[in-house]
Amino acid sequence: MKTIISILLSLATVFPAAARIVLCDDNCKVEFSATTENEPRFAVVSPAGMPTVEIIQQAPLLTTLEGKTIAIVGESFMTNIIHPEIARLITQHYPTAKVLTIEDVGMAGVYPAPGVTRRSKDEFQAKLKQYGVDAVITGNCGCGLCTQKECGSAIAAEYIGIPAVVIAAPTFVEQVYYTATNNGVAAPRVAEYPGAFALHTNEELITNTRNILWDRIVTALTTPITDEELKRHNPDIGRGITDDVYYGTTEQICTHFQEMKWSDGLPFILPTYERVSRFMEHTDLAPEQTVAVLPIAHRNTTAWHVAVNGVMAGCKPEYMPLLIAITEALSAPEFRRTLASTHGWTPYCWINGPIVERLGIATGQGGINSPANMAIGRFINLALINLAGYYVGDNRMGTFGYPMPWVLAEDEASCEKIGWQPYHIRAGFDKNQSVVTLCSALTWGGNMAPATTDPQKIMELLAWDITERGQFALGSGKQYTHRTILLTPSVAATLAAKYSTPEQLEQALIKTARRPTSERVFANYYANPGSNPEQRRTVRQWEWYISNNEDSQLTPPPVWHATSDSEIATIPTMKRGMTAIIITGDDSRNKVQIMPGGGFTSRAVK
Repeated sequence: MKTIISILLSLATVFPAAARIVLCDDNCKVEFSATTENEPRFAVVSPAGMPTVEIIQQAPLLTTLEGKTIAIVGESFMTNIIHPEIARLITQHYPTAKVLTIEDVGMAGVYPAPGVTRRSKDEFQAKLKQYGVDAVITGNCGCGLCTQKECGSAIAAEYIGIPAVVIAAPTFVEQVYYTATNNGVAAPRVAEYPGAFALHTNEELITNTRNILWDRIVTALTTPITDEELKRHNPDIGRGITDDVYYGTTEQICTHFQEMKWSDGLPFILPTYERVSRFMEHTDLAPEQTVAVLPIAHRNTTAWHVAVNGVMAGCKPEYMPLLIAITEALSAPEFRRTLASTHGWTPYCWINGPIVERLGIATGQGGINSPANMAIGRFINLALINLAGYYVGDNRMGTFGYPMPWVLAEDEASCEKIGWQPYHIRAGFDKNQSVVTLCSALTWGGNMAPATTDPQKIMELLAWDITERGQFALGSGKQYTHRTILLTPSVAATLAAKYSTPEQLEQALIKTARRPTSERVFANYYANPGSNPEQRRTVRQWEWYISNNEDSQLTPPPVWHATSDSEIATIPTMKRGMTAIIITGDDSRNKVQIMPGGGFTSRAVK
């Protein structure tokens, strides 16, 4: 391959104002375009991990629904209205067809990663075979997480030779395609519903199902698969991981990378073979050695791929061991489960141990904006794209988009000064071990400045803020959620006068951070993140449901509530072990920041 590249580089010198060279599989081609004469050109390598899932051979589509057994499954976004109407339309138009529902066959859930078994998927496939199901209709896809779940039933059906169609709102159609192709289904079928399910009345849902959705379902199940559909999945095969894939000017390379979805749209350092090789000098891993097979695209990510993205992000070669640890952490289910959600979980990390000082990672004022912190955050952003296969608008479905991932470091000197152990020691690592902890957040900013030196009152302020910052605005999602609490050293020192360990502070917060049940009911009823309870239950019925499922009890009212009542119904908002308390930030400022989000996962930097 290198010999071919040398020949093509010679060709480029013959046409100094033109050539850009594209290399793919075992073929190379020279494309000519007008560029500035004598502008420097570079050969670059690919940042994308290699796909590991083989494409399955799909069964032929149906010729008619007449006489067929059709399973309608799913539980997201107004299925209680839309699915019965689909069942009625099937029996109306095809009298000899038989309809089964989720009560008969269940559903598969999110399709498991390679090598992972999931009982619900196996049971679903067994039921489809038992009842002789000829086709599956699943939905409704109206959020980033439910799309993965509803697609799982379609993928499971296709794997045993049963054609399927997925019902999705317009902006989730591409996510259906991407989810299915990542799991080996080259030509998934989608029936697009016209609009946001939860904002339509029952009458609108039924009318749209009859007049628009129905024809799309029938077409999806009865129209043969085309060559164009099969080309949606085009794995990058036939090249070595260290081979050059493109030759051109800086502008041409940036344009090509964006077209290939290898870039986040910002300028980047060109990943030449020589630059990437310098990163490999800082690890004992061979270039082709696997670091992780990363969902959601199930890509084999090697040490070389980690280094390529490190180069692009502007990291220094000596960051390589840290970048490898971050990549390993990206595979953790507890961290990545929420990344596709429309609510916009953003990955970030904090770092402990000797590597913080060694690499110049900032812990003080403006920490996340220091050069080292920003470069590592950029690496996480590129790794999500190139190593894990997350693409905004395809399978990262944040309604308003995402900020750039950020990187913090704990101020361990301040921890020692006030007598608190740093996070990595509390998590079971040795003091002198460098550790990265990866997590995700739903918020950044909105910090609080306690104006008191009373540690009890600061704890109560924290508890109040925690009750306000559950999952999603108004705390309308789950009350129990992972949270990270950032404390500046001065606030931590004040708290340490009463709470000798972070664990003692957490216990006090768990006891204090209770929310009036009435607030919870109102938020979850009228701002339910998944569907519309108003169409199924009254507010009083929902209050009974919340009270019985979220441990509502009569307690003294929170101190921040002005009421003459000696007791009110409240629910807890914290559980032990779901909160990380980190000392970081400006030592000259009294600040606290609480960030609800996803789970934590820690990895040692080797």
